Amino acid sequence: ASTALVAPSSSSSSRASTTMKSSSSFPKKNRSSSLVSSALPIADLADGSAVTTAVVGVAAIGAAGAALVLTDPSKRRASMMETTGGDEAASVRDYFDKVGFERWQKIYGETDEVNKVQLDIRQGHQKTVDKILDWLPENMDGMTVCDAGAGTGSLAIPLAHRGAGVSASDISASMIGEAETRYNQSIAAGAKAPAVAPKFEALGLEECTGEYDVVSCIDVMIHYPDDRVAAMVGHLASLSKKKLIVSFAPKTLAYSILKRIGELFPGPSKA
Repeated sequence: ASTALVAPSSSSSSRASTTMKSSSSFPKKNRSSSLVSSALPIADLADGSAVTTAVVGVAAIGAAGAALVLTDPSKRRASMMETTGGDEAASVRDYFDKVGFERWQKIYGETDEVNKVQLDIRQGHQKTVDKILDWLPENMDGMTVCDAGAGTGSLAIPLAHRGAGVSASDISASMIGEAETRYNQSIAAGAKAPAVAPKFEALGLEECTGEYDVVSCIDVMIHYPDDRVAAMVGHLASLSKKKLIVSFAPKTLAYSILKRIGELFPGPSKA
């Protein structure tokens, strides 16, 4: 199976960037092409109203940044797992079924009730989705897709409209329930229904089974620690017959500082 590693896009050009290249097995028009996209503080800055930026000089920013990066990165994660007896998957599920669901369905929706950071996340996520849709055929009749960590269906729904047999899953029942609702609303509004209706299930990444032409996992890995990502990607690869598409947030100094600020100064609803 060919693999495309996709870095989340951002509308802000001032943030640290990475280069994404498509696999040679994708359509010829995309071969050797690249997309420069920006890293986003997606998980920890989703509640962007809590972050205040002050310009205090390069030296002060550098010192503060070093202090933030050196603080314990596992502290907040350990705190989240206290309520689930150390079960990290359960802590992620609880977050996205409760506070996280309220925040992310708004970010991945159409409401104007989002702040600048949340709008930046929404636009960056959509750029990633659009790039993936550009890689895949317009007519996907007969093709099968597993969209793991489907969230509210931003990728799974348009793939179903193209005729693919989609198996969409998310660790959060609330998130995948919202995806199914949005799909049904799109069909009611006149969108093309595939020959086989998409399946929406509440499953973690490691719980996905089957064999598919395309396996996708978009803007999900950022919610898990590095020591779990390799095994997750390996499992997803075992499900794919042809293509595996995974997005990631590159680790840069600027990204690390922003992430740590989000941890040290969380908003009132932040996990």
